[in-house]
Amino acid sequence: MIALPEPRALVVRSADGASVHTEVYGPEDAPTVVLSHGWTCSIGFWAAQIRALAADHRVVAYDQRGHGRSPVPAPGGYSTTALADDLEAVLAAVLRPGERAVLAGHSMGGMTIMAAAGRPRFRDHAAAVLLCSTGPSRLTAESTVVPLGPGALRTRLTAAVLGSKAPLGPVNGVSRKVLKYATMGPASAPDRVDACARIVHACPRPSRYGWSQVLAGIDLEANLRELRVPAAVLVGTADRLTPPVHSRAMAGALPHCTGLTELAGMGHMTPVEAPEAVTAQIRELTLTYLGARPTGKEAKA
Repeated sequence: MIALPEPRALVVRSADGASVHTEVYGPEDAPTVVLSHGWTCSIGFWAAQIRALAADHRVVAYDQRGHGRSPVPAPGGYSTTALADDLEAVLAAVLRPGERAVLAGHSMGGMTIMAAAGRPRFRDHAAAVLLCSTGPSRLTAESTVVPLGPGALRTRLTAAVLGSKAPLGPVNGVSRKVLKYATMGPASAPDRVDACARIVHACPRPSRYGWSQVLAGIDLEANLRELRVPAAVLVGTADRLTPPVHSRAMAGALPHCTGLTELAGMGHMTPVEAPEAVTAQIRELTLTYLGARPTGKEAKA
């Protein structure tokens, strides 16, 4: 695991009173990047990006409700509305009125950005976004985790696998292989597989199941078309959970797509599998839309 600098931690209250654990890294007067992680992950999933960006950016990362240090939601607390509410609450807590940031969302974090796209507070604060390894709809229908051809049977089996209530058990050789097959590219380094496994296995079972039910029926196509800020799209060509078909369609539907990047051989966990490429995409957005230029070691890299 990558060691992180010491954060400034705060607890943000969402619209329904839910607590959202949030951490802030880097200089307070630097351009701001907000990181939103995916299903079964946590702030630590962004460790490489936080380490690289915090030297010259103010980096805000938060645990989605039911993940990391954010409490498991109460009944009824799982929805795309809740995801958007939580993001809006974080933006309001860390940014002044009219202050803008670059937002990066991975998987469910990208769906969070889409869910919030039409909201006034989101539009007030979002300068540009990165949609990383994500999709707006038909997640179980397009997933290739189950090795069958597309169709109703594969969709049903995928929903059953991803929506299982069974415990994941300890991180061991078998569980690492299963996670690598489902979520990472075939050439993923063992230490990165282990890092992802430890993060995913730490997700509370009720949250894993609760969010799986939301993702199985998610439809954010209309929200995607409301995402009118500059948006970069990134995906791994070996992504089984949100295959490139989603990213290609999003690039065509977005009102202001700045480009589609497909990373050869990478799976779903692109911020961990290809940290330099993901960080570079975020840096390009901050440079273009916030005027943020690298300093010190990053300027010499």
